[in-house]
Amino acid sequence: MRVKSKMNFPLTLSLSPKGEREYEWIICTMELAMEQVKKVPVKKIGIIERYQEFLPVTDKTPIISLNEGNTPLILAEALPHEIDLSDVKIYFKFEGLNPTGSFKDRGMTMAVSKAMEAGAKSIMCASTGNTSASAAAFASRCKMKCFVLIPEGKIAKGKLLQAFRYGAKVIIVKGNFDSALELVKEITATHPIQIVNSVNPYRIEGQKTAAFEICDDLGDAPDYHAIPVGNAGNITAYWRGYSEYKKAGRSVTLPKMLGFQASGSAPIVLNQVVKNPETIATAIRIGNPASWQGAIQARDESGGIIDMVTDEEITWAYKFIAEREGVFAEPASAAAVAGVIKLAKKNYFKKGSRIVCTLTGSGLKDPEFALSFDDKMDAVEPTMKAVLTAIGL
Repeated sequence: MRVKSKMNFPLTLSLSPKGEREYEWIICTMELAMEQVKKVPVKKIGIIERYQEFLPVTDKTPIISLNEGNTPLILAEALPHEIDLSDVKIYFKFEGLNPTGSFKDRGMTMAVSKAMEAGAKSIMCASTGNTSASAAAFASRCKMKCFVLIPEGKIAKGKLLQAFRYGAKVIIVKGNFDSALELVKEITATHPIQIVNSVNPYRIEGQKTAAFEICDDLGDAPDYHAIPVGNAGNITAYWRGYSEYKKAGRSVTLPKMLGFQASGSAPIVLNQVVKNPETIATAIRIGNPASWQGAIQARDESGGIIDMVTDEEITWAYKFIAEREGVFAEPASAAAVAGVIKLAKKNYFKKGSRIVCTLTGSGLKDPEFALSFDDKMDAVEPTMKAVLTAIGL
């Protein structure tokens, strides 16, 4: 018999009369179920709901979420061959596909949710850009006030625009990020405003969930994890995540943590505070990381390293992953890739190993840097001949 249904899968079956009745009953039941599903609004879960057993939340914690997390782990196709690592798998954990375009959303959903639980009415942060965008977005989600202190002339316009559009009060501090952060610490210690920089422990708790996702995707932890290091909260968080997942029996191994700072802003590598940090990678232009000791712990416990890469190396990696891998990430993200390239030249990686590079934010965060290259465009007449000539045909 031929059975038709609203579900658009006509089938040709040979059934007994009893079988026909049973089949029709199954189809009707499925159609009724589908009708009920259509009446329910789609709600994807964020990191708190997905990994709540690993997070300091209770039934009393209001979940302020933008469905953050669940970002893709993209297998690199061109990079391994470019650096003679064809027997190694390299993955990009692309955090630029979080709601506000960076990894900060993972920590901010936790920080703002816990601030709401504590009765806070306003939050504050110092920022080189990504933190301000994320804080402002999550604050707007729950009608909180958000105050942002930014270092003068040291923030990418794409990130600054986000903070404005999400409704934050933005204040320019005539100094660097470190001086802005000190002000935030002083103000929040003496006024009823919650700090949401990575010194807030809930930020690290949220950010560690990226390590959980990587283990879930790969079936275990990678052999190496490369990551940019600015304020050092992220390398601290990833190591905590990997360690907790292994302890819970969700993974078997632990990765070597490979952190990379920009050479003009490398306090951990130099083992001294950098008073005037400079780099094209504005997100990691920090001279005195708040999570310095956490980064050292991640490096030492994992048997990894923290090294530095030049702006030239960052720029090369930035262009390569966009032009050859199809992944447009912000300059700071490229520090991790530049670091892997640097270590590959020293034969650091074992054959058959798996490497994950965290790409912290979207390339759209820093349009000024993206437009700083000599990208030529041809203006032609509206004819086929003119267009074909321009493309070399």
